[in-house]
Order: sequence, then C-alpha cells, then structure tokens
Amino acid sequence: MGRILVVDDDPVSRGVVVSQLEADGHEVTQAEDGVIALEMVRSSRPDVVLLDVEMPNLDGYGVLARLTTNAPGDIPVIVLTGRDSGSDATRALELGALDYLRKPVETVELRARVRAALRVRHVQDELRRANAELEDAVRTDMLTSLPNRRHVVEHLARTASAARRQRTLMSLLMVDVDHFKRVNDAEGHAGGDRVLHEVAARIRAVLRTEDMAGRWGGEEFLLVLPATDLDGAWRLAERIREAVSGTPIAVADGRAIVVTVSIGCAEGHGDDVDDHLRRADRALYEAKAAGRNCVARDTTFAA
Repeated sequence: MGRILVVDDDPVSRGVVVSQLEADGHEVTQAEDGVIALEMVRSSRPDVVLLDVEMPNLDGYGVLARLTTNAPGDIPVIVLTGRDSGSDATRALELGALDYLRKPVETVELRARVRAALRVRHVQDELRRANAELEDAVRTDMLTSLPNRRHVVEHLARTASAARRQRTLMSLLMVDVDHFKRVNDAEGHAGGDRVLHEVAARIRAVLRTEDMAGRWGGEEFLLVLPATDLDGAWRLAERIREAVSGTPIAVADGRAIVVTVSIGCAEGHGDDVDDHLRRADRALYEAKAAGRNCVARDTTFAA
C-alpha cells in the first residue's frame, strides 16, 4: 500500500479514482488544481501522483515540469488524460511522467499501473539508501568509524573557505597516539586496533557539534575546529588528552593499558591550508619532544 496524491479539477472523476484507490487500502489525498498539488507534494510527500492534464491555473504539464525537477525523491507520476489522440500522453512522458491512464479509468488498469509505480518508487528508495550507504563507506574509516582522510580534507577545504569569507579564526588539532608501535608490539595488531577505536570514541565524545575529527593516517587524528582561536583549541585539546589518558583501555584477556596522546594546536584564517597543517604538525612534534602526553601550541601565526 502507498500514499497516493490524486490531482484532478473534475470532482466526479477525482472521486471515482479516489474511491477505487481507497478500496485497495491506499492512503489517498486530493488536490483540485496544480498549485495546490505542488504544495501537497511538499507537505505530504506522496509515493505516487495521479495527475490530470487539463486543469485551470496550472495545468498538468506545468505541474509535471516542476515535479520532475524539484520533487523530493523523484516521485513517479501517472498522467490522466481524457483525449484519444495520444498527444497528451506523449508530451507527458517526454516531460518525465512514468505512465499514463485514459479517462474514464478502468479499475483493473488503475490498480495495475499504481502497483507498478509503487514498485518503481520502492526500487528508487532502495537505490538511494544503497548509494547513501556506499557514500558513507567511501568517506568513513572502518576501524574508528570517524571520517577518513578524504572526507576530512574536503571538510577542511569548506571550513577554510568559510573562514576566509567571514574573516574568522579556525583551528586545527593534530593528535597522535604516543608510542603506538610499542602497543602493537606488545598487544598485537588486534590490541592496537582496539586502542585506536577507543581513542577515536573518546575524542568524539568531547567534540562540539560543529567540530569534525577524522583519522588522518596510522595513529594520527586531525580535528577541524571552526570559529575557534588558539586558546579555545588548547582547552579542547586538554580535554581530549585527559579523556584518553584518564581511564585505561581494554585490550585483551581482561587487561587494560594506559594510553596517552600528544597534540599540536594551530590557528588560522583559512588562507593557506597547507601551511596551517604544517604548523599543527610542527606543534605536535614539539609536544612529543616535550615528553609526550601534552599539548603544544603554534605561536607563529599573526592574527
């Protein structure tokens, strides 16, 4: 069963179609002209539209042209026509209609055409879901469930562009798990994977809604912080450092190990993303040189 919108300015013809569809268990809404139909498409999001061609104000062709370019989810449209020449059906199909029915509508044919349109809608919905899942998989690091490097690079470019336009500060945090090779050597790659997964979860838990954290590569993570100066970035970095080191991470056989991170902070206006990344990376190595499990700030940027 589906949600069907019937659009026809003739109340008798519309009523016949509506009663037949409701008898089959469909949820049916009605519109008496094209303008109302477009509003109802936006508000009720039907699965299928049955659309009469000849209507005042905005005819079926006008409605169809708008639906095929702006309708949410590419709603299948079945055109209703009372003409015998076939010109209405041909034009409607060229404009993007899925199918057509001649009036007066035969019940058996109506049921068959609506069922077919609903199957098309179902396939479209499944395809969209599959594409969304594929896109998510392409952009997500499977181990940590954070955005992968490709996604972070794209997001960083957008954030930098916004910072340039608005002349606002943005900050980057480069986070590295300390002595990760030792973790892998002692706990095996499975243990190392558990550590990376948990570090990612703890980073995610302290982020603001507008921040993004992604896996930059290996045991490194990059955080993009819009509208954030160096002091704000440092405070967030300290919360991340404390969140990671504060509770041991379970690795295997009931054992848990203390894990720490080093973090480099750098601020900028989005003018030179590569330089911004280099400064964050340089600050990270300063944190490592200072003994690890600490946060270092790049102070070379002139705001």
